[in-house]
Amino acid sequence: MSEEKTINKWLITITVMLPAIMEIIDTSVANVALPHMQGSLNSGVDEVTWVLTSYLVANAVVLPMTGWLSRVFGRKRFLMTCIVIFTLASLLCGASPNLTMLIFFRILQGAAGGALIPISQAILMETFPPNQRGMAMAIFGVGAMFGPIVGPALGGWITDNMSWRWIFYINLPIGIIAMIMCAFFIFDPDYLRKKIESFKIDYWGIFLLVASMGSLQVVLDKGQQEDWFNSSFIILFSIITVLSLIALVSVELTHKHPIINLRLFKNVSFSAGNLIMFVVGFALYSSIMLIPLFLQTLMGYSATDAGMVMAPGGVATLFTMPLVGAALAKRDGRKIVFMGLLLGATSMFIMQGLNLQGAFWNYTWPRIVLGVGLAMIFVPLTTVTLASISRSEMGNATGMFNLLRNIGGSVGIAIAATLLTRYQQFYQTSLVANVNPYNPVWQMSFENMKRGLITKGINIAQSDTTALGIMYGVVRRQAGALAFNRIFFIIGIAFLIIIPLLFLLKRPSQNEGGEMGH
Repeated sequence: MSEEKTINKWLITITVMLPAIMEIIDTSVANVALPHMQGSLNSGVDEVTWVLTSYLVANAVVLPMTGWLSRVFGRKRFLMTCIVIFTLASLLCGASPNLTMLIFFRILQGAAGGALIPISQAILMETFPPNQRGMAMAIFGVGAMFGPIVGPALGGWITDNMSWRWIFYINLPIGIIAMIMCAFFIFDPDYLRKKIESFKIDYWGIFLLVASMGSLQVVLDKGQQEDWFNSSFIILFSIITVLSLIALVSVELTHKHPIINLRLFKNVSFSAGNLIMFVVGFALYSSIMLIPLFLQTLMGYSATDAGMVMAPGGVATLFTMPLVGAALAKRDGRKIVFMGLLLGATSMFIMQGLNLQGAFWNYTWPRIVLGVGLAMIFVPLTTVTLASISRSEMGNATGMFNLLRNIGGSVGIAIAATLLTRYQQFYQTSLVANVNPYNPVWQMSFENMKRGLITKGINIAQSDTTALGIMYGVVRRQAGALAFNRIFFIIGIAFLIIIPLLFLLKRPSQNEGGEMGH
């Protein structure tokens, strides 16, 4: 590696992290602003959630195409185009006069954003020599974790103090800086410059990829809302997903220049790493959705306070990642992932014991344990999974790896939302059985409640109805808490189930990088 490259590798790192952080923040920043958008754009809950769904669908379609698009257009040109489109789409999202326009520009933003993370990871894996890749992924991971921590808090603050439109406008300065740095510090490697030879475009592959990923994301995002397979809408999209996925696999394995290289999955270590990442995505995204929901719906926390419970876990991840990166240069990454999975499971089992009497710290410290666990999974898993991939396929590999994490996250959120509704109904039915005049505990609580209301000036006739309403609220909260506890337990089990897959991961040699060596 030349001296010039050695000096520049940190500049390259900062350059590729800026657009990646911008994209990661944007996946979570809009969540908290949805009620405000709903009011200002005069739309229903069902309609306004398309602001999130449209972004995820476009993201899922572009992710696996990243390697192919980098080869066709040249990676630097493609990265700069994505940054420009993403920044312009952000400006147009903020200026949207109605919901239709906002959703259209979110699709554009999601399509441009989908390529930013895989390209950034591919560039980093190539810039650093094999023995420093752990540290490179740790630095990238700090950026990747920065998004989910900062996103909701930043989104909430901007929405409360300015307007929801500013959650999109803040991308403008970051996009411009990223664009300038990209122009100066990013260069296409030789193997990408050489491969400009004309080749047949895989039109069927593009069509089937859009159909399969788009339909899958719609099914996952709208399933619970539409009551899953009781809805003809969901059944139709599920059929499209299955048929187009089967056709996609068939086309891609026979095409000379496939848009996604499925042959990479012949590499057992790469396949195992992707499967682990899918389940980690499932566990991470579902738990990050559930914790604030528990605090806001059952404990009465504000959005800002719920964000404060989440923040220390994110800080724990940020501090742990560089340590993990340094340890990777000397230790077996698979053992670090093993410890991370155990910590992830432990944090979920602690959360399973959470109740409605907990204080702020009771909810915060399991999140810190999860934060440390995620740092120990994310960095080494990425490094080990991508270690045996050749440089020319790195764009394809990072695209697939990120796609599986995102789909895992979508599956996790969809399943968690469905289970929450079903379990709440189940536990409510169980608890209501105890609400009757023959249960002395219930009778005593009810009488105390009535007496309390009467002393507050409510007349006797009204006190019965009011007390019943309050007691029903208590039953619903208890049912809710039990439902959350059960789902945290299931997520903990998911962390443990994937541990045997670690044996399929190949330990990378620190000094050889296969074709990736320098």
